[in-house]
Amino acid sequence: PRSTPKPSSAASDVYKRQALVCPVTHSVLEFNSENNELISSKAGLAFPIRDGIPIMLVDAARTINKT
Repeated sequence: PRSTPKPSSAASDVYKRQALVCPVTHSVLEFNSENNELISSKAGLAFPIRDGIPIMLVDAARTINKT
């Protein structure tokens, strides 16, 4: 039997990030590669990514200026 090829790690990471939404506003998140964070402009929060795992807890997020 043939196995389905797995997407590359980078492609998989992008797909997973696209599936995540802000836990506060349910809006799409933007990836900030400089700080390794997922940004919710609507909520004014930046959620950290630690060891490749997004920490989607409001208590773990830092406050940023809303745009």
